[in-house]
Amino acid sequence: MRPFRFIHSADWHLDAPFRGLSGLPPALFARIRDSSFRALDALVDLAIREGVDFVLASGDLFDAADRSLRAQLKFQQAAERLAACGIPLIAVHGNHDPLSGYRASLALPETVRIFGGDRVETFVVTGRDGEPLAAVSGISYARAAVTDNLAAAFPKPDGSLFAIAMLHTNVDGDAAHDNYAPSTLAQLSRAGYDYWALGHVHTRKVLSENPWIVYPGNLQGLSIRETGAKGALLVDVDADGRARPTFRPLHAVRWERVRVSIDGLRDEQELKDAVERALLAEAEREPGVPVVARLVLEGRGPLHRPLAEGTMPAELAEALRERFASPGGADGLAADDAFVWIESVRVRTGMEWDLEALRRQESLIGDLVRLSEELLGDEAAMRAFLEEAAEPLFAGPRTARRLAGLDRDELAGLIAQARELALAELLDGEDGAP
Repeated sequence: MRPFRFIHSADWHLDAPFRGLSGLPPALFARIRDSSFRALDALVDLAIREGVDFVLASGDLFDAADRSLRAQLKFQQAAERLAACGIPLIAVHGNHDPLSGYRASLALPETVRIFGGDRVETFVVTGRDGEPLAAVSGISYARAAVTDNLAAAFPKPDGSLFAIAMLHTNVDGDAAHDNYAPSTLAQLSRAGYDYWALGHVHTRKVLSENPWIVYPGNLQGLSIRETGAKGALLVDVDADGRARPTFRPLHAVRWERVRVSIDGLRDEQELKDAVERALLAEAEREPGVPVVARLVLEGRGPLHRPLAEGTMPAELAEALRERFASPGGADGLAADDAFVWIESVRVRTGMEWDLEALRRQESLIGDLVRLSEELLGDEAAMRAFLEEAAEPLFAGPRTARRLAGLDRDELAGLIAQARELALAELLDGEDGAP
């Protein structure tokens, strides 16, 4: 077979609203609001620069079923840029942008192929010379809440071409995501396809390498729960049909948790200096790329009490925003195209107790420390413990989904806070002696 290359992307979420970012200056909010569009521009740039043979988009191209005209015009523009370079765009729709949603009557290039929602279709992609490269099969969501196992409808490939399956799915019931078009890894593995181009999960995951079963993650992080580099996979397929996916970052704004320990810090000036050093280091990882950061203060020391009981976290956040998100701030770092915005400050600090000594105690306090540390090392155990402890609060379906949506860091924060409150009560504010 002839070697070829393609891009596997998913979850563009064009025109996502980015709710919850209060207090942002208009120019900075506009940069974040437009980040999904800028990430799409970067995807098209990558496709053209790398001379790919086609681009896959595995669902949730738009953020809402009744997609904005602005988002649809941006999609049209991206498709036209790809078409001008002879690059087909092949897409399925997912739960956010089902076929039942509003669609403007816009002309798309003939190189765009969007799969329908009635049945699995197969499309043979050809190279610029007209030679067949791959057989791409896929199905879109006809409606938002698809609970059928769509993977079961995919036909067995005939083996004559490299076979790609496109599906927006929750594999093996990932609790952090709605269980739409549920499938299993075993089912996908034995279906006969060389590459499953998945969408729906925003975290980049390789579920299998033989065959390739991959989530590329989303193009652009949408909240503080979607930290780190975001982008797409550039996939090279050699003459023997072996695929090699390589991640390429495309995000226009990066979301991060920035951790600063108060261990050894004596006063507010030392805290301010430590935080500013950490934020500058984060910004310098990708010069010119804006960062939305959640500052997480952790560790133990004398600053715990003013941080936990006063207004210091809010005041610190405001001062940092003035320094890192104002033109000319942070030695010229902040500008319309480069800034650090403090999304919030979370306090995960503790009193200067000797946890090792407390852990060795054969007492209620020792049991508390040992139990909390066991929980902190096991995400599933943390989740199960919180579900049981907070059952009256999380009995409803919406609140249950909220708990299921908490990531490891948020779960650990709740456990650590509970431990500190319990220790404070048991130790009565002393220096660690029961």
